[in-house]
Amino acid sequence: MSEVCKLSHGELIRHREPGHGMSGALFGRQDVFETDVDVFFARHWILVGVTADVPESGDVSTVEIGRASILIVRDDDNMIRTWRNVCRHRGARLKEAGKSTVGMLVCPYHQWTYDLDGGLRHAAHMGKDFDPKCRSLIPVHTKIVGTQIFVCLADEAPVDIARLDATMTPRFAPYDLTNTKIAFEQEIVEEGNWKLVMENNRECYHCQGTHPELTASFLPEDFGFCPENLDEVSLAALDDYRTRNAACQASWASDGLEGETVEWLGEDAVTQFRTQQLVIAGAGESQTLSTRVASTRLLGALTRRDLGDLHLWTHNSWTHVMSDHAVITYIIPLAPDRTLVRSKWLVHADAVEGVDYDLQALTEVWIATNMQDKHLVEITHEGTQDPAYRPGAFSPFTEVYVEQFSRWYAARLIAHGV
Repeated sequence: MSEVCKLSHGELIRHREPGHGMSGALFGRQDVFETDVDVFFARHWILVGVTADVPESGDVSTVEIGRASILIVRDDDNMIRTWRNVCRHRGARLKEAGKSTVGMLVCPYHQWTYDLDGGLRHAAHMGKDFDPKCRSLIPVHTKIVGTQIFVCLADEAPVDIARLDATMTPRFAPYDLTNTKIAFEQEIVEEGNWKLVMENNRECYHCQGTHPELTASFLPEDFGFCPENLDEVSLAALDDYRTRNAACQASWASDGLEGETVEWLGEDAVTQFRTQQLVIAGAGESQTLSTRVASTRLLGALTRRDLGDLHLWTHNSWTHVMSDHAVITYIIPLAPDRTLVRSKWLVHADAVEGVDYDLQALTEVWIATNMQDKHLVEITHEGTQDPAYRPGAFSPFTEVYVEQFSRWYAARLIAHGV
Protein backbone atom coordinates (compact mmCIF):
# COMPACT_ATOMS: atom_id res chain seq x y z
CA MET A 1 0.00 0.00 0.00
CA SER A 2 2.80 2.45 0.91
CA GLU A 3 4.52 1.91 -2.45
CA VAL A 4 1.24 2.54 -4.30
CA CYS A 5 0.78 5.81 -2.39
CA LYS A 6 4.09 7.09 -3.78
CA LEU A 7 2.82 6.85 -7.37
CA SER A 8 1.75 9.94 -9.27
CA HIS A 9 -1.92 10.53 -10.08
CA GLY A 10 -1.38 9.33 -13.64
CA GLU A 11 0.50 6.24 -12.46
CA LEU A 12 -2.30 5.47 -10.01
CA ILE A 13 -4.98 5.45 -12.70
CA ARG A 14 -2.82 3.30 -14.99
CA HIS A 15 -2.01 1.02 -12.06
CA ARG A 16 -5.65 -0.08 -11.67
CA GLU A 17 -6.25 -3.70 -12.64
CA PRO A 18 -9.16 -3.94 -15.12
CA GLY A 19 -12.32 -5.20 -13.46
CA HIS A 20 -11.13 -4.08 -10.03
CA GLY A 21 -11.67 -1.05 -7.83
CA MET A 22 -9.45 2.01 -7.64
CA SER A 23 -6.48 2.43 -5.35
CA GLY A 24 -7.23 3.94 -1.96
CA ALA A 25 -4.86 6.80 -2.78
CA LEU A 26 -7.24 7.93 -5.53
CA PHE A 27 -9.89 8.45 -2.86
CA GLY A 28 -7.75 9.91 -0.08
CA ARG A 29 -4.97 12.09 -1.48
CA GLN A 30 -5.25 15.89 -1.53
CA ASP A 31 -3.39 16.30 -4.83
CA VAL A 32 -5.74 13.81 -6.51
CA PHE A 33 -8.74 15.65 -5.11
CA GLU A 34 -7.53 19.01 -6.43
CA THR A 35 -6.97 17.59 -9.90
CA ASP A 36 -10.40 15.94 -9.83
CA VAL A 37 -12.10 19.23 -9.02
CA ASP A 38 -10.18 21.01 -11.76
CA VAL A 39 -10.92 18.38 -14.42
CA PHE A 40 -14.35 16.98 -13.56
CA PHE A 41 -16.02 19.98 -11.92
CA ALA A 42 -14.43 22.91 -13.75
CA ARG A 43 -13.85 21.59 -17.27
CA HIS A 44 -16.88 19.32 -17.67
CA TRP A 45 -20.59 20.14 -17.64
CA ILE A 46 -22.02 19.68 -14.15
CA LEU A 47 -25.52 19.90 -12.72
CA VAL A 48 -25.79 22.77 -10.21
CA GLY A 49 -29.51 23.33 -9.71
CA VAL A 50 -33.02 23.40 -11.10
CA THR A 51 -35.10 26.23 -12.53
CA ALA A 52 -37.32 26.14 -9.45
CA ASP A 53 -34.32 27.32 -7.40
CA VAL A 54 -34.96 30.78 -8.90
CA PRO A 55 -38.73 30.85 -9.56
CA GLU A 56 -39.21 34.65 -9.77
CA SER A 57 -37.35 37.59 -11.30
CA GLY A 58 -34.68 38.74 -8.89
CA ASP A 59 -34.19 35.32 -7.32
CA VAL A 60 -30.56 34.27 -6.91
CA SER A 61 -29.02 30.91 -6.06
CA THR A 62 -25.32 30.98 -5.18
CA VAL A 63 -23.44 27.72 -5.69
CA GLU A 64 -19.83 27.11 -4.68
CA ILE A 65 -17.65 24.64 -6.59
CA GLY A 66 -14.16 24.33 -5.19
CA ARG A 67 -12.63 27.81 -5.16
CA ALA A 68 -15.19 29.01 -7.72
CA SER A 69 -18.61 30.48 -6.97
CA ILE A 70 -21.45 31.16 -9.38
CA LEU A 71 -24.69 33.11 -9.28
CA ILE A 72 -27.78 31.57 -10.86
CA VAL A 73 -30.11 34.49 -11.51
CA ARG A 74 -33.58 34.88 -13.00
CA ASP A 75 -33.54 38.29 -14.67
CA ASP A 76 -36.28 40.84 -15.36
CA ASP A 77 -37.09 39.12 -18.67
CA ASN A 78 -37.63 35.80 -16.83
CA MET A 79 -34.43 34.36 -18.32
CA ILE A 80 -32.07 32.28 -16.21
CA ARG A 81 -28.49 33.53 -16.36
CA THR A 82 -25.35 32.45 -14.58
CA TRP A 83 -22.47 34.70 -13.56
CA ARG A 84 -19.17 34.30 -11.78
CA ASN A 85 -19.65 35.49 -8.22
CA VAL A 86 -16.79 37.97 -8.52
CA CYS A 87 -17.08 41.76 -8.47
CA ARG A 88 -15.28 43.31 -11.44
CA HIS A 89 -13.69 45.92 -9.16
CA ARG A 90 -11.47 44.15 -6.63
CA GLY A 91 -12.96 40.68 -6.69
CA ALA A 92 -15.23 40.63 -3.65
CA ARG A 93 -17.95 38.01 -3.52
CA LEU A 94 -21.29 39.57 -4.42
CA LYS A 95 -23.43 37.00 -2.60
CA GLU A 96 -22.90 34.35 0.04
CA ALA A 97 -23.81 30.73 -0.67
CA GLY A 98 -27.54 30.04 -0.61
CA LYS A 99 -30.67 31.69 -1.98
CA SER A 100 -31.83 35.29 -1.90
CA THR A 101 -33.97 37.81 -3.77
CA VAL A 102 -32.59 41.10 -5.05
CA GLY A 103 -33.51 44.06 -7.24
CA MET A 104 -29.93 44.40 -8.43
CA LEU A 105 -26.64 42.75 -7.51
CA VAL A 106 -24.73 45.09 -5.21
CA CYS A 107 -21.15 44.43 -4.13
CA PRO A 108 -20.99 44.74 -0.33
CA TYR A 109 -17.46 46.18 -0.49
CA HIS A 110 -17.69 49.36 -2.62
CA GLN A 111 -21.31 49.10 -3.78
CA TRP A 112 -20.59 48.51 -7.44
CA THR A 113 -24.06 47.68 -8.71
CA TYR A 114 -25.02 45.26 -11.48
CA ASP A 115 -28.29 44.68 -13.29
CA LEU A 116 -29.58 41.13 -13.31
CA ASP A 117 -28.44 40.82 -16.93
CA GLY A 118 -24.86 41.28 -15.68
CA GLY A 119 -24.30 44.85 -16.85
CA LEU A 120 -22.56 47.29 -14.53
CA ARG A 121 -25.11 49.94 -13.54
CA HIS A 122 -23.21 52.02 -10.98
CA ALA A 123 -19.57 52.49 -9.92
CA ALA A 124 -18.83 55.62 -7.90
CA HIS A 125 -15.57 57.61 -7.99
CA MET A 126 -14.20 56.00 -11.15
CA GLY A 127 -13.80 59.16 -13.25
CA LYS A 128 -15.14 60.26 -16.62
CA ASP A 129 -12.88 57.98 -18.66
CA PHE A 130 -14.12 54.80 -16.96
CA ASP A 131 -16.17 52.58 -19.31
CA PRO A 132 -18.71 50.44 -17.38
CA LYS A 133 -19.42 48.36 -20.49
CA CYS A 134 -16.05 46.67 -20.02
CA ARG A 135 -16.85 45.59 -16.48
CA SER A 136 -19.96 43.43 -16.81
CA LEU A 137 -20.15 40.28 -14.73
CA ILE A 138 -18.34 37.28 -16.19
CA PRO A 139 -20.81 34.81 -17.75
CA VAL A 140 -20.75 31.04 -17.27
CA HIS A 141 -21.58 28.50 -19.98
CA THR A 142 -25.13 27.35 -19.21
CA LYS A 143 -27.49 24.75 -20.66
CA ILE A 144 -30.97 24.11 -19.27
CA VAL A 145 -32.32 20.64 -20.04
CA GLY A 146 -35.84 20.14 -18.75
CA THR A 147 -35.48 21.85 -15.39
CA GLN A 148 -31.84 20.90 -14.78
CA ILE A 149 -29.31 23.72 -14.89
CA PHE A 150 -25.96 22.54 -16.24
CA VAL A 151 -22.91 24.79 -16.24
CA CYS A 152 -19.32 24.54 -17.40
CA LEU A 153 -16.68 26.77 -15.84
CA ALA A 154 -14.11 26.26 -18.60
CA ASP A 155 -13.39 28.89 -21.24
CA GLU A 156 -14.51 26.38 -23.86
CA ALA A 157 -17.30 23.98 -22.91
CA PRO A 158 -17.53 20.42 -24.26
CA VAL A 159 -19.83 20.42 -27.28
CA ASP A 160 -21.32 16.98 -26.62
CA ILE A 161 -23.77 18.50 -24.12
CA ALA A 162 -25.86 18.71 -27.30
CA ARG A 163 -26.22 14.92 -27.23
CA LEU A 164 -27.65 14.99 -23.71
CA ASP A 165 -29.93 17.89 -24.65
CA ALA A 166 -31.24 16.19 -27.79
CA THR A 167 -31.88 12.96 -25.89
CA MET A 168 -33.48 14.33 -22.74
CA THR A 169 -35.47 17.37 -23.91
CA PRO A 170 -38.16 15.31 -25.69
CA ARG A 171 -38.22 12.82 -22.81
CA PHE A 172 -38.75 15.54 -20.23
CA ALA A 173 -41.29 17.45 -22.35
CA PRO A 174 -44.48 15.61 -21.21
CA TYR A 175 -43.64 16.37 -17.58
CA ASP A 176 -43.29 20.17 -18.09
CA LEU A 177 -40.60 20.30 -15.42
CA THR A 178 -40.12 24.06 -15.66
CA ASN A 179 -43.66 24.35 -14.27
CA THR A 180 -42.72 22.81 -10.93
CA LYS A 181 -41.83 23.97 -7.45
CA ILE A 182 -39.54 22.59 -4.77
CA ALA A 183 -41.60 20.74 -2.18
CA PHE A 184 -38.58 19.71 -0.11
CA GLU A 185 -34.79 19.98 -0.14
CA GLN A 186 -32.20 17.87 1.62
CA GLU A 187 -28.52 18.75 1.96
CA ILE A 188 -26.12 16.27 3.54
CA VAL A 189 -22.36 15.93 3.69
CA GLU A 190 -21.06 12.42 3.18
CA GLU A 191 -17.69 11.75 4.79
CA GLY A 192 -16.33 10.08 1.69
CA ASN A 193 -14.74 10.79 -1.67
CA TRP A 194 -16.97 11.99 -4.51
CA LYS A 195 -16.01 9.01 -6.70
CA LEU A 196 -17.30 6.61 -4.04
CA VAL A 197 -20.58 8.52 -3.97
CA MET A 198 -20.91 8.07 -7.73
CA GLU A 199 -19.77 4.44 -7.67
CA ASN A 200 -22.42 3.67 -5.08
CA ASN A 201 -25.04 5.28 -7.32
CA ARG A 202 -23.93 3.24 -10.35
CA GLU A 203 -24.92 -0.16 -8.97
CA CYS A 204 -27.78 -1.84 -7.18
CA TYR A 205 -25.80 -4.85 -5.97
CA HIS A 206 -26.27 -3.35 -2.49
CA CYS A 207 -29.95 -2.36 -2.83
CA GLN A 208 -31.72 -5.49 -1.62
CA GLY A 209 -29.69 -5.64 1.56
CA THR A 210 -29.59 -1.96 2.45
CA HIS A 211 -32.53 -0.08 0.89
CA PRO A 212 -35.84 -1.58 2.11
CA GLU A 213 -37.74 1.65 1.40
CA LEU A 214 -36.37 2.03 -2.13
CA THR A 215 -36.86 -1.57 -3.15
CA ALA A 216 -40.57 -1.34 -2.34
CA SER A 217 -40.83 0.41 -5.72
CA PHE A 218 -37.41 0.05 -7.35
CA LEU A 219 -36.49 -3.12 -9.24
CA PRO A 220 -32.75 -3.80 -8.93
CA GLU A 221 -32.88 -6.09 -11.99
CA ASP A 222 -32.84 -2.90 -14.07
CA PHE A 223 -29.17 -2.57 -13.19
CA GLY A 224 -28.03 -6.13 -13.75
CA PHE A 225 -28.34 -9.55 -12.19
CA CYS A 226 -26.31 -12.73 -12.02
CA PRO A 227 -27.96 -15.45 -14.14
CA GLU A 228 -25.87 -18.23 -12.61
CA ASN A 229 -27.25 -20.75 -10.11
CA LEU A 230 -30.66 -19.13 -9.72
CA ASP A 231 -33.18 -21.15 -7.73
CA GLU A 232 -36.76 -21.61 -8.91
CA VAL A 233 -38.05 -18.64 -6.91
CA SER A 234 -35.38 -16.34 -8.34
CA LEU A 235 -35.95 -17.59 -11.88
CA ALA A 236 -39.68 -16.96 -11.52
CA ALA A 237 -39.01 -13.44 -10.21
CA LEU A 238 -36.68 -12.75 -13.14
CA ASP A 239 -39.29 -13.98 -15.61
CA ASP A 240 -41.91 -11.75 -13.95
CA TYR A 241 -39.57 -8.76 -14.23
CA ARG A 242 -38.90 -9.39 -17.91
CA THR A 243 -42.57 -9.81 -18.69
CA ARG A 244 -43.55 -6.69 -16.78
CA ASN A 245 -40.74 -4.62 -18.27
CA ALA A 246 -41.64 -5.62 -21.82
CA ALA A 247 -45.33 -4.82 -21.26
CA CYS A 248 -44.57 -1.43 -19.70
CA GLN A 249 -42.12 -0.42 -22.42
CA ALA A 250 -44.64 -1.33 -25.13
CA SER A 251 -47.43 0.54 -23.35
CA TRP A 252 -45.33 3.69 -22.89
CA ALA A 253 -44.17 3.58 -26.50
CA SER A 254 -47.78 3.33 -27.67
CA ASP A 255 -48.46 6.59 -25.78
CA GLY A 256 -45.54 8.27 -27.53
CA LEU A 257 -43.09 8.24 -24.63
CA GLU A 258 -39.41 7.72 -25.44
CA GLY A 259 -38.07 5.28 -22.89
CA GLU A 260 -35.46 3.06 -24.48
CA THR A 261 -32.04 3.00 -22.84
CA VAL A 262 -29.55 5.53 -24.19
CA GLU A 263 -25.95 5.46 -22.99
CA TRP A 264 -23.13 7.91 -23.71
CA LEU A 265 -20.65 6.46 -21.25
CA GLY A 266 -17.54 5.31 -23.09
CA GLU A 267 -14.04 6.69 -22.89
CA ASP A 268 -14.76 8.89 -25.92
CA ALA A 269 -17.67 10.57 -24.09
CA VAL A 270 -17.00 13.89 -22.38
CA THR A 271 -20.46 14.78 -21.10
CA GLN A 272 -21.26 11.33 -19.76
CA PHE A 273 -24.89 10.29 -19.25
CA ARG A 274 -27.30 7.37 -19.21
CA THR A 275 -31.10 7.38 -19.34
CA GLN A 276 -33.78 4.72 -19.13
CA GLN A 277 -37.49 4.46 -18.38
CA LEU A 278 -37.46 2.20 -15.33
CA VAL A 279 -40.34 -0.03 -14.29
CA ILE A 280 -41.83 0.62 -10.86
CA ALA A 281 -42.93 -2.33 -8.72
CA GLY A 282 -46.32 -2.84 -7.09
CA ALA A 283 -48.92 -0.40 -8.38
CA GLY A 284 -46.28 0.95 -10.73
CA GLU A 285 -47.01 4.63 -10.13
CA SER A 286 -44.26 6.26 -8.09
CA GLN A 287 -41.25 5.76 -5.84
CA THR A 288 -43.23 5.71 -2.62
CA LEU A 289 -43.70 3.03 0.01
CA SER A 290 -47.17 2.33 -1.37
CA THR A 291 -45.89 2.49 -4.99
CA ARG A 292 -48.81 4.85 -5.69
CA VAL A 293 -48.54 8.56 -6.44
CA ALA A 294 -47.78 10.84 -3.52
CA SER A 295 -49.29 13.80 -5.36
CA THR A 296 -52.65 13.54 -7.09
CA ARG A 297 -51.74 16.70 -9.03
CA LEU A 298 -49.65 15.10 -11.74
CA LEU A 299 -46.82 16.86 -13.53
CA GLY A 300 -47.54 18.80 -16.70
CA ALA A 301 -50.86 17.86 -18.25
CA LEU A 302 -50.42 14.16 -17.50
CA THR A 303 -53.44 12.03 -16.73
CA ARG A 304 -51.76 8.63 -16.63
CA ARG A 305 -50.11 7.69 -13.34
CA ASP A 306 -48.20 4.53 -14.26
CA LEU A 307 -45.36 6.03 -16.32
CA GLY A 308 -42.55 4.40 -14.41
CA ASP A 309 -39.36 6.28 -13.54
CA LEU A 310 -37.56 8.39 -16.14
CA HIS A 311 -34.02 7.97 -14.88
CA LEU A 312 -30.96 10.04 -15.82
CA TRP A 313 -27.48 10.05 -14.44
CA THR A 314 -24.42 12.16 -15.22
CA HIS A 315 -21.01 12.12 -13.56
CA ASN A 316 -22.25 14.37 -10.74
CA SER A 317 -26.01 13.77 -10.61
CA TRP A 318 -28.95 11.40 -10.71
CA THR A 319 -32.57 12.17 -11.55
CA HIS A 320 -35.84 10.26 -11.12
CA VAL A 321 -38.99 11.64 -12.76
CA MET A 322 -42.35 10.00 -12.12
CA SER A 323 -45.84 11.07 -13.16
CA ASP A 324 -46.40 12.95 -9.89
CA HIS A 325 -42.99 14.21 -8.78
CA ALA A 326 -39.28 14.30 -9.52
CA VAL A 327 -36.25 13.77 -7.30
CA ILE A 328 -33.09 15.47 -8.57
CA THR A 329 -29.76 15.02 -6.78
CA TYR A 330 -26.34 16.42 -7.51
CA ILE A 331 -22.98 16.35 -5.74
CA ILE A 332 -20.13 18.78 -5.20
CA PRO A 333 -16.80 17.60 -3.75
CA LEU A 334 -15.65 19.51 -0.66
CA ALA A 335 -12.49 17.61 0.32
CA PRO A 336 -10.92 14.22 -0.40
CA ASP A 337 -13.15 12.75 2.30
CA ARG A 338 -16.20 15.07 2.15
CA THR A 339 -18.90 15.36 -0.52
CA LEU A 340 -21.94 17.61 -0.52
CA VAL A 341 -25.11 15.83 -1.70
CA ARG A 342 -28.13 18.03 -2.54
CA SER A 343 -31.55 16.56 -3.35
CA LYS A 344 -34.67 18.41 -4.46
CA TRP A 345 -38.21 17.02 -4.61
CA LEU A 346 -40.29 18.74 -7.30
CA VAL A 347 -44.07 18.75 -7.66
CA HIS A 348 -46.44 20.57 -10.00
CA ALA A 349 -46.24 24.34 -9.39
CA ASP A 350 -49.94 24.40 -8.48
CA ALA A 351 -49.87 21.39 -6.16
CA VAL A 352 -50.84 22.20 -2.56
CA GLU A 353 -49.25 20.40 0.38
CA GLY A 354 -51.84 18.63 2.49
CA VAL A 355 -54.38 18.83 -0.32
CA ASP A 356 -52.69 17.40 -3.41
CA TYR A 357 -49.73 15.70 -1.76
CA ASP A 358 -48.53 14.39 1.57
CA LEU A 359 -44.96 15.53 2.21
CA GLN A 360 -43.96 12.46 4.21
CA ALA A 361 -45.22 10.07 1.53
CA LEU A 362 -43.45 12.18 -1.10
CA THR A 363 -40.05 12.22 0.58
CA GLU A 364 -39.66 9.25 2.92
CA VAL A 365 -38.20 6.81 0.38
CA TRP A 366 -35.33 8.97 -0.84
CA ILE A 367 -34.65 10.59 2.54
CA ALA A 368 -34.09 7.10 3.94
CA THR A 369 -32.15 5.97 0.87
CA ASN A 370 -29.84 8.98 0.91
CA MET A 371 -29.01 8.45 4.57
CA GLN A 372 -28.37 4.75 3.99
CA ASP A 373 -26.09 5.60 1.06
CA LYS A 374 -24.28 8.14 3.23
CA HIS A 375 -23.42 5.36 5.68
CA LEU A 376 -22.31 3.01 2.89
CA VAL A 377 -20.05 5.63 1.33
CA GLU A 378 -18.52 6.51 4.68
CA ILE A 379 -17.66 2.95 5.72
CA THR A 380 -16.23 2.31 2.25
CA HIS A 381 -14.10 5.45 2.35
CA GLU A 382 -12.77 4.47 5.77
CA GLY A 383 -11.93 1.00 4.50
CA THR A 384 -10.14 2.23 1.38
CA GLN A 385 -7.83 4.30 3.60
CA ASP A 386 -6.89 1.29 5.73
CA PRO A 387 -3.32 0.03 5.06
CA ALA A 388 -4.80 -3.44 4.51
CA TYR A 389 -7.05 -2.34 1.62
CA ARG A 390 -6.46 -3.96 -1.75
CA PRO A 391 -8.96 -3.23 -4.57
CA GLY A 392 -11.36 -6.13 -5.06
CA ALA A 393 -12.94 -7.50 -8.22
CA PHE A 394 -16.19 -6.04 -9.55
CA SER A 395 -19.16 -8.27 -10.22
CA PRO A 396 -19.34 -8.75 -14.01
CA PHE A 397 -23.14 -8.74 -13.71
CA THR A 398 -24.12 -6.07 -11.17
CA GLU A 399 -21.13 -3.69 -11.14
CA VAL A 400 -20.68 -3.19 -14.87
CA TYR A 401 -21.31 0.54 -14.61
CA VAL A 402 -18.84 0.94 -11.74
CA GLU A 403 -16.13 -0.59 -13.93
CA GLN A 404 -17.21 1.66 -16.78
CA PHE A 405 -17.03 4.74 -14.52
CA SER A 406 -13.47 3.80 -13.54
CA ARG A 407 -12.46 3.53 -17.20
CA TRP A 408 -14.12 6.84 -18.07
CA TYR A 409 -12.47 8.56 -15.10
CA ALA A 410 -9.05 7.40 -16.26
CA ALA A 411 -9.70 8.34 -19.89
CA ARG A 412 -10.78 11.87 -19.02
CA LEU A 413 -7.70 12.45 -16.83
CA ILE A 414 -5.41 11.17 -19.56
CA ALA A 415 -7.18 13.44 -22.06
CA HIS A 416 -6.33 16.37 -19.81
CA GLY A 417 -2.68 15.41 -19.57
CA VAL A 418 -2.63 13.70 -16.18
